[in-house]
Amino acid sequence: MSGKTWIITGASRGFGREWTEAALERGDRVAALSRSDGAFDDLVERHGDTILPLKADVTDREGVTEAVQRAADHFGGLDIVVNNAGYGLFGMVEEVTERQARDQVEVNLLGPLWVTQAALPHLRARGGGHIVQVSSVAGVYSLPGLGIYHASKFGLEGFTASLAAEVKDFGIKVTLVEPAGYATDWAGPSAVHAERSPVYDGFRAAMSRPASTRGEPSATRGAILRVVDAEEPPLRIFFGPGPLPLMKQEYAARLAEWERWDDVSHAAFGASH
Repeated sequence: MSGKTWIITGASRGFGREWTEAALERGDRVAALSRSDGAFDDLVERHGDTILPLKADVTDREGVTEAVQRAADHFGGLDIVVNNAGYGLFGMVEEVTERQARDQVEVNLLGPLWVTQAALPHLRARGGGHIVQVSSVAGVYSLPGLGIYHASKFGLEGFTASLAAEVKDFGIKVTLVEPAGYATDWAGPSAVHAERSPVYDGFRAAMSRPASTRGEPSATRGAILRVVDAEEPPLRIFFGPGPLPLMKQEYAARLAEWERWDDVSHAAFGASH
């Protein structure tokens, strides 16, 4: 048994539920956060006081800070922090309402920020730990119809890369998990859809494609355990086989475009160099 203590947000569904169970089944302890009452009754029955259910909304900074403190007090510290809570917002950029955009950023970007800020003093106090941010392939690659979701995940990637450098000297490790398409609630009950404007109907029809095979969330159990147990875990890791070849094409295209316009880039600097 590793004897590690986890705190996992969005722990009642999808990856959060799978990883909560994986941690508990190998003898770890988990503070499991969810907005729902009774979401972990079955796990409490099976695992007793090695699981601490906590009701918290990641958009409530004060509530998050209290939940993280409760978890640290209950278990005597924290080792692994997993920011998993999030959802998908579907809609063209023009279609998304202000409320939908703000809610998306509050949950997917600011939620992990509040949890991270609350957890860092506890990790520093113990001289190390591991923060795992559940990003997405959508954090490094954009598709139409998901612009604000991409914005939230690109933002998560941005502050997390800075965070990794900032906390390295404290012995704290940081990883961005970037899943491909999985059979979670992300595109189902958890999703929010903007009201469709007919001006994009033709574009939507042209971009429609057959449904792709989705990964099984339970298959990620072993992968997440390998990541958190690694002596030198990655800053970024894809979950699923599809993203790597896609990213090779994407980054090659970006480099080629920067190269094509490099003379303009130089001219924009002005001074001789």
